[in-house]
Amino acid sequence: MTTAPLRKDAARNWERIVAVARVLVDEGTPLQLNDVARRAQLGVGTVYRHFPTAEALLETVATPCLEALVAHGEQALADDNPRSALAGFLARTIEAQVTDASLAMVAAATTDTLPRTTELKQALLSVGAQLLERAHDAGVVRPDLTSDDLVPLMCGVAYAANVHSIPTTRVETARRYLTALLEGLCTPYSHGDSAATADSGSGKTARLTG
Repeated sequence: MTTAPLRKDAARNWERIVAVARVLVDEGTPLQLNDVARRAQLGVGTVYRHFPTAEALLETVATPCLEALVAHGEQALADDNPRSALAGFLARTIEAQVTDASLAMVAAATTDTLPRTTELKQALLSVGAQLLERAHDAGVVRPDLTSDDLVPLMCGVAYAANVHSIPTTRVETARRYLTALLEGLCTPYSHGDSAATADSGSGKTARLTG
């Protein structure tokens, strides 16, 4: 079932609401639809017609980030190096967690408001599990590491980076913590194997050393 496209004025209002919500989330301000309407200079009824709850609006704000992570994960599955594929996916996920406040809140929610959010979260878990399985099959990660371990481990790294660094160094700190974690997760390199790197999407890498 497809949704009919919005009229131009309705589409502009939708975009304005989401843009204002994005700013509020980045500021660390809790989303309240009345506040969003005031800042967007729109009627409260207009905001509620597009987003009946603040949770629906928050999930909409987080959707582009979730879509980008899923797309990156799917691309990583085409990487013929299971070690670097998994490391790159985890690095990209960590970077998103420390740079997009909406992602952490939506990921932590026990229930979803929008079907699209559930679809994306399930796809993200699935691609992570597939990348881990490939790494297991190649013998490059600890055999006792399960896909259920990945989320709490990544959340732990993100939390530590958020608490123990300032915003301008948060991504760098997260990468450093992730590298230390990965060195503990991965099995030692076979003789003659070189260190792999995980592209984090910003020109820097997270090393995995044996």
